[in-house]
Amino acid sequence: MAKRRTPDSFKKFSDVFEKEIEFEPLRQTVKNYDVVFEFEKIFPELSLIAKAVKVEKQILYLKVENSVWKSELNFQKARLIEKINNHFRAKALKGIKFL
Repeated sequence: MAKRRTPDSFKKFSDVFEKEIEFEPLRQTVKNYDVVFEFEKIFPELSLIAKAVKVEKQILYLKVENSVWKSELNFQKARLIEKINNHFRAKALKGIKFL
């Protein structure tokens, strides 16, 4: 006879997703996409200058309009990383590369 399941024996997907170690790669992928999608929200003033392309190994890749802006943003790299990490309340990034 099959074991009868009660509503208490089921776990919420969010609990399993957040706690189970098998989901760590997927959690990291979701965090990376969050950084890319939230970039314009965090820096609305940069929306015409730079576009977040991807995050790999905690490095954000930004496509920048021209070399002058690339140089300017390179000087502000630490501030950009700090603001993004503060926004996510975690160490989401450790570096930025410009394309």
